[in-house]
Amino acid sequence: MRTSLIVTVFITATSLAASSFAQTTGSPAPGQKKSNMGQVAVPDNSKAARTAAKPSAADMQKMMQEMAELSKLNENHKLLSSLDGNWDYAIKFWMNPDPKAPPQESTGTATRKTIMDGRYVTMDVSGNMKMPDETGNMKDVEFKGMGLEGYDNVKKKFVSSWIDNMGTGIEFSEGKYDPATRTFTYSMEMEPMPGMKTKVREVLKIVDDTHLQLDWYESQGGKEKKTMEIAYTKKS
Repeated sequence: MRTSLIVTVFITATSLAASSFAQTTGSPAPGQKKSNMGQVAVPDNSKAARTAAKPSAADMQKMMQEMAELSKLNENHKLLSSLDGNWDYAIKFWMNPDPKAPPQESTGTATRKTIMDGRYVTMDVSGNMKMPDETGNMKDVEFKGMGLEGYDNVKKKFVSSWIDNMGTGIEFSEGKYDPATRTFTYSMEMEPMPGMKTKVREVLKIVDDTHLQLDWYESQGGKEKKTMEIAYTKKS
């Protein structure tokens, strides 16, 4: 971590120094002077200009301290880790546009595991479900998925990504946690088909130490519709 902080500070300092050498047209920016033609701003290579552009040792030390502070774990990371373990799940999802049609149901397992000294949590999911094939007929399909969760100290938000064997994209979401209701609420935008962008709200409630409830809502036709729910039961 210390090495990465030093590299980041070095890049920041280099960028700040490089900005003083950018050429512009018209009136010169502070720290620049006009060429003899009076049109193109050229760098002011005086010692004073170079000193002003370069962060001081104190500034660099302050940046390193701030980044070190932002890299520390807190209660939000511990909250995610508290959900580690092996889980069974039962899923219902509504794919039929007919609101009276019963949901499709399937089951599977999920394993949550903390990695990188408590910074992130992975979730590996496997199961079977019925999905339509190219002809529209339903068939049994093996489902594999992987999630990555964390808490971003810079954004002050929970962050998550998801991939599975049903597509090639990566879904990214951000959210918050309400301790009063023990509920995470994430939001994102997905695009399952070109041009079909859909806003999603994902609600994950910690029912108790061995049960989680996830509800998935999509914006369809200007209205929010629940299209999936998952009930998790912890095994170990």
